[in-house]
Amino acid sequence: MTEKKPENQSSEEQEGVSASAKHKSKLGRGIYLLPNLFTTASLFSGFYAIVAAMNGHFENAAVAIFISMILDGLDGRVARMTNTQSEFGAEYDSLVDMVAFGVAPALVAFSMSLQTLGNAGWIVTFIYVAGAALRLARFNTQIDIVDKRFFMGLPSPSAAAIVAGYVWTVHELEQTGLLMALTILVVAGAGVLMVSNVKYHSFKEFDMKKRVPFTALLIIVLIFAVIALEPSFVLFAGFAIYVMSGPFNAITGRMRDRNAPKDK
Repeated sequence: MTEKKPENQSSEEQEGVSASAKHKSKLGRGIYLLPNLFTTASLFSGFYAIVAAMNGHFENAAVAIFISMILDGLDGRVARMTNTQSEFGAEYDSLVDMVAFGVAPALVAFSMSLQTLGNAGWIVTFIYVAGAALRLARFNTQIDIVDKRFFMGLPSPSAAAIVAGYVWTVHELEQTGLLMALTILVVAGAGVLMVSNVKYHSFKEFDMKKRVPFTALLIIVLIFAVIALEPSFVLFAGFAIYVMSGPFNAITGRMRDRNAPKDK
């Protein structure tokens, strides 16, 4: 004898119960360990950067942020290679990015010099943190509708890299008024660019599985050699070029549109 569903139970309630059951079923199966290990390591590096900056070890803090960037790039690739993508991993990665590329770089720059500016210092710091939060939220909501070849706004890892590279380069210098103004420009500018509509190349069109000329490997070796000579300055300069490439391409694109002949 089959049981009848209660007459007063609506279809919406039935769907809610079904969704809840599915959610519990997913949680009951656990999570994939390998990709989330890389994500957790990225979180650890970001948190370590905050602690190191509070103790005045700004070089260690900057290096930790760059390590977090590498780990952040690996977790997604490992998940795709091992077919262990999950909604949990995507949400976890986004939260970790907020700590490693939003909060950590801002607090590192604040601990180095911006704290001496009083209210103005923490306001500049908050501009960066808010920009990172808004950037990540927009990325998560537009991930399926935007052109994969471009990022809309400066990616949060690149924003973290420009701030970390800057701190790594200048932390031993005397914090003069000019240098303080440059710090404000770098931190606040990165925060604003993250929420801008400026397009940045994602480089996702490059297929790492394709065969490349032998000279490509030689170029990669030379890049590593140049970075090893003066890692702080080279990394800062490299990411500075990438950060400025967005506004530069936007301006030149508008100039081309203005100069293009109009159809009569």
